[in-house]
Amino acid sequence: MVNPRATTTSPRVTDVLVRALAGSVDLEVVTTARQGHARELGRRARDEKLDVIITLGGDGTINETVNGILSRGPAPDGPILATVPGGSANVFARALGLPADPVEATGCILEALRNGRTRNVGLGTLTMPGELPRWFLANAGVGLDAEIIHAMEDERSSGIAATPGRYVRLTLREYFRRTDRRRAALRIMRNGQQDIDGVFLAIVQNTSPWTYLGSRPLNPCPDASFDTGLDVLAWRDLGVFTTLNAFARMATTSGGATTRSLALLHDQPAFEVRARRPVAVQADGEALGLAQAVAFASHPAVLKIAV
Repeated sequence: MVNPRATTTSPRVTDVLVRALAGSVDLEVVTTARQGHARELGRRARDEKLDVIITLGGDGTINETVNGILSRGPAPDGPILATVPGGSANVFARALGLPADPVEATGCILEALRNGRTRNVGLGTLTMPGELPRWFLANAGVGLDAEIIHAMEDERSSGIAATPGRYVRLTLREYFRRTDRRRAALRIMRNGQQDIDGVFLAIVQNTSPWTYLGSRPLNPCPDASFDTGLDVLAWRDLGVFTTLNAFARMATTSGGATTRSLALLHDQPAFEVRARRPVAVQADGEALGLAQAVAFASHPAVLKIAV
């Protein structure tokens, strides 16, 4: 399944990859034509009991595909997922240890398929009022990071490429001009445990790192893993000094930490984020709109990956 808008591939590279795969597997190539198409193809792969579905695209393409495969819940006998990185960040593929180069990654996938080498990974879900649960693979967020994702999608709809420099500029614009840095809107609620109130931003990780700025990983929750529950960094201060310090920690091996301004939660099975006003929500770098309540849950070993 090929996303023709994938950031870091070209028709020529796609043709090379398709020829390599077709020499080893019985392959049908489908190009996604619209938003939501990958979800439909993932559902079709499950319904038709296909062995493997291979994506060529970024984290958004994989997210849609997985939401199609798991649209009726976990599928122990569902298709194996393999992913060739073709997006700007490729957080999921890199977290699995795949090479960033799509040709090398395709070689790793072919080797895994020949040897029957798979890995079962856990995923997260988020549920907004009145909507079905949405699966996510790498990360989700409520607050400022989702506002930046929404702004980036507006830019891309105007034909502007999603580059690291563009993300930096949008981050500065959202931080200094648009987000409310004085009145925290969020509260994190966990069954049987004390609420975390006065939160400006909730970063949720299902794996580590959270994302990449170019080649540099950013890691608010360095212990996050596909083999544990969800990790959360609750940001309780958006002052300039605190924010710069937090980003510096993300870019080093120290990662996040529990402090007066940052609360780090590890291996959470479920929790809810509630907001005093509608706030932006994102999953795997895809804007999901605004909500005042988002329920998160961890689901162990629900997806089989060729890696």
